[in-house]
Amino acid sequence: MESLDLLANNLANSGTAGYKRDQEFYGLYTSGDAEGGSDAPASTLPVVERQWTDFSPGVTQTTGNPMDVALSGSGFFVVNGPNGPLYTRNGSLQTLPTGELATADGYALRDTNGTSIQVASSKPIEILPDGSVKQDGKLLGQIELATFKSTDSLTKAGNACFRNSDPKNPPVQATSVEVQQGKLEGSNVPVAEAAMRLVGVMRQFEMLQKAIGVSSDMDTKSIQEVARVGS
Repeated sequence: MESLDLLANNLANSGTAGYKRDQEFYGLYTSGDAEGGSDAPASTLPVVERQWTDFSPGVTQTTGNPMDVALSGSGFFVVNGPNGPLYTRNGSLQTLPTGELATADGYALRDTNGTSIQVASSKPIEILPDGSVKQDGKLLGQIELATFKSTDSLTKAGNACFRNSDPKNPPVQATSVEVQQGKLEGSNVPVAEAAMRLVGVMRQFEMLQKAIGVSSDMDTKSIQEVARVGS
């Protein structure tokens, strides 16, 4: 069921810009008989110990839309979330009614000084490779770009945003990253592979359901036979 949920969510977000797919980390469950040193035969079953996020980049597509930006290299856009900074690779931008430059989720992009970037919605903007935002030749700010020594502390906050859950793994300025205007990074979900896995897991799930049903029928029949002999 956990695998089905992960695969279904990945497929549902295969068209979401900047989405990073989730995958399962399997382990083995060993029965209590084996752990207790019993002579009974030990049984082991695969279990999903935890899920992990694949942060590999998605395919970059050229859109020609000046409000689309993609990152080439390792790093994240920093946005102002409801409860603090969030990190995302979704570069589909918009202008909020307040004049703030924001992502498609409505989160304002952070400037390198921690504030938002104000733009005029009626005029085109130019975004340079270092993240500098210009309008009418005037510099309005520079988009904050961050990276982490380890992505293990990043947890999902929505479909394409992440929250840092470990204060000991603070964000640092991303230096080996370039902002590309007029392009957009898609999700990193391999749709064909995910669809095939989904079908395979669904078949396994159905087989297990049938096995449980057969076992339940056998137990019921055994109880009925015992009752018949006793009477």
